[in-house]
Amino acid sequence: MRRVWNDQCEVSVKVSLMRRTFVLGIVWLLGVSQHSSAVEISFNRDIRPILADRCFHCHGPDEADRKADLRLDLETDFGRELFSPGDASESELIRRITSSDPEEVMPPPEAHKKTLTPREVELFRAWVDQGAVYESYWAFRRIERPEMPKVENEQWCVNPIDFFVLRKQEQAGVEFSPRADRRTLIRRLALDLTGLPPTRDEIERFVQDSSAEAYETIVDFYLQKPQYGEHMARYWLDLVRFADTNGIHHDHYRDLSPYRGWVIEAFNSNLSYDSFVRDQLAGDLVEQPQKQQLVASGFNRLHMIIDRGTMLPEESLARNVIDRVTSVGTAFMGLTVGCAVCHDHKYDPITSKEFFQLYAFFNNLDATPETGGRSGTDFRRGLQKPYINLPSEEQALRQSQLGNEKSEVETQIQTLKQWLAANPLPSTEGGPSDSETNGNRDVEDSVAEELVNHRQEKETEIKTLEAKSKELSAAMDSLMLEIPAAMVMKERTERRPSHIMIRGAYDNLGEEVQRGTPAFLPPLQESKPGAASRLDFADWLVSRDHPLTARVTVNRFWQQLFGVGLVKTSEDLGGQGEWPSHPDLLDYLAWQFIDSGWDVKSLMKQMVMSQTYQQQSEASEEAFQSDPENRLLTRGSRYRLDAEVIRDQMLATSGLLNFKIGGKSVKPPQPEGLWKSVALPSSFPNQFVADQGTDVYRRSVYTFWKRGLPPPQMTILNAPAREDCVARRERTNTPLQALLLMNEQQAMDAARALALKFHAAKETLSIVRMYETITGQEPDEDELKTLQDAFHGFLAYYSENPSLAKDLVEDVLPDGQDAGRLAAWTMLVNAVFNLDVAKTRS
Repeated sequence: MRRVWNDQCEVSVKVSLMRRTFVLGIVWLLGVSQHSSAVEISFNRDIRPILADRCFHCHGPDEADRKADLRLDLETDFGRELFSPGDASESELIRRITSSDPEEVMPPPEAHKKTLTPREVELFRAWVDQGAVYESYWAFRRIERPEMPKVENEQWCVNPIDFFVLRKQEQAGVEFSPRADRRTLIRRLALDLTGLPPTRDEIERFVQDSSAEAYETIVDFYLQKPQYGEHMARYWLDLVRFADTNGIHHDHYRDLSPYRGWVIEAFNSNLSYDSFVRDQLAGDLVEQPQKQQLVASGFNRLHMIIDRGTMLPEESLARNVIDRVTSVGTAFMGLTVGCAVCHDHKYDPITSKEFFQLYAFFNNLDATPETGGRSGTDFRRGLQKPYINLPSEEQALRQSQLGNEKSEVETQIQTLKQWLAANPLPSTEGGPSDSETNGNRDVEDSVAEELVNHRQEKETEIKTLEAKSKELSAAMDSLMLEIPAAMVMKERTERRPSHIMIRGAYDNLGEEVQRGTPAFLPPLQESKPGAASRLDFADWLVSRDHPLTARVTVNRFWQQLFGVGLVKTSEDLGGQGEWPSHPDLLDYLAWQFIDSGWDVKSLMKQMVMSQTYQQQSEASEEAFQSDPENRLLTRGSRYRLDAEVIRDQMLATSGLLNFKIGGKSVKPPQPEGLWKSVALPSSFPNQFVADQGTDVYRRSVYTFWKRGLPPPQMTILNAPAREDCVARRERTNTPLQALLLMNEQQAMDAARALALKFHAAKETLSIVRMYETITGQEPDEDELKTLQDAFHGFLAYYSENPSLAKDLVEDVLPDGQDAGRLAAWTMLVNAVFNLDVAKTRS
């Protein structure tokens, strides 16, 4: 079918890509060697990546492993005397990297690094001949606004993004693609901004809107939908390893849904990104924190929790804090700071001491479970102290009423018990003898009998009240289970000391360290001298001088919309990361992001409003061959949708999707017995029980996530396990994925539900509308004929196999309807769900 050609093209390209790349490489290499003065070599783009890969292990940041007292990652220690700038023929560097003597060649054989390729050697020759100019690392420089590029075809550009993109295209001698058609654009926008496809009504309105503001209007429409926040939150939950169980060993349940709800609302309300960062890292430390800021501070509690009996409390504590620091490093700084747990970082200027200075910011949680204890753990609600309760107004009122009733009952019980204590039965010891008058005895016996009766009445009343008290306690307990609660961050009054862990061993402590930040980054401003807080650290991350936070964030948002970040390695902007495809564009967007007041929706709108974003994804075979990863952005991005979007699209187009926002995680059905292989008998929960009713059709962002065995509907399609901070998902294509999407229960539920909408109407019109509902496109003549032929084939099959048709649709078949026809429609819908055009964002 149409657009499927793109996949076929990409497959055929791979056959000739290696040969073509080799030829182009030779041509480029000859150009460098013959015209080195004409080809400008950039140290950061061309030389540093080679040094980082082959040389930094022995001549980089790690002082312990540094050889010959030579450091190549900093200009101050740069061995320029080895380079002979301006004359490669005299360069000791060139002599070493081209030597055949194993005692001389660099990198040496014992380093187990591959020798430099001819192309890489020529790069070094050209660089040395051009003066061996050193450049400080691009990602660690202060963000400055770059000059707007000058381009020849200005009329193509609609906003600054296009100028930066077009300049590189013109330099490379390649051409941009035409604007995508309106149906493609609206589907692209809807999926990118809400994670859901457009409805047929939305498509029709956009296609018919001839106004100049039509595209901007639909952009604003999707940015304002509540589903925008749910979709944006999903990427963030990957980063913060959000899950519904602790992970490791027992993998107990824990409820962190209020944090997820806060993230969704933060994106929908367009909370400024600096506040978004500050509230999560230190919402508990702001002056008079609001409840939602405390909920946000639960970011610090999202790591895996190691249960008692799995490892020693000291090791558990160390692993928790290390997890916090490494996640902060990836999520906010785009650095692999965890490499410095055991030794100075091999590729980035982060020492082990500096890692544990960061560690000290997060090593002060006031919680018994943090050090292996279990007091304060509410297993029924999946909570570990510290946590706060978050009752609704109605729940708070009911709590108050029940509390008052119980207090009144307890007061009555105590009053009755006090009366009993003050009115004991009289003792017969030392009482009147038989010689006493019968009259006195009759009077006393009468008083005693009355007292006994009164006491019996009081005791009966006490039993009734105690039963009432138990009922109220049970009601309060039941209500408490319904009240959401959030695990939060809370500082200990006395700071826990932090030490360097020698080689990362929790039980081999070295020098004590104080809170601090890496020296290569701007200095931390302390609110109280000598007493830096997590709030100071959060403010430091979002300060204008910080070179990383805005770059990292903008790059990830670009990745959401274009499939690949301007820096492909969005998890690592450090020395082992990839050079940006458009460095000036990244800096422009980062600078603009800060200048806008960290306005996320404004940034997203600017990106999708660009001409670059609106290009069609179809391209020539030559374009795919010359730039298979589309790093020059000469066409629209095209890639397989994420697992959650594929599932949500099926539910949305079928009409099954439950649009409820927020709340606890839900369990859609999955094959029986999956949890048994990973859940211990003592774990809670240890058996999977699917939810009922429409809850099972809620958006995938609310799906229950068990770390020991995440939902297979997601992980088979490359969703992460949520054990670690993930900034970039893999995309694979496997037969198992096709088997899942063709047979999974909810995929079939969606196919049946959508089939019910069209199976009784006119065949041709119904097929067109069904196809449009799923793909956003109307089928052309060839596609329509293919779909009709498929339907008739299914219909013939089920006419011959009525029992199979009944098995497929009997649960939803309306009275008097033909099971074979509905079954054929169901399979046709299922087939369209599995078409490339349905599973792909183009």
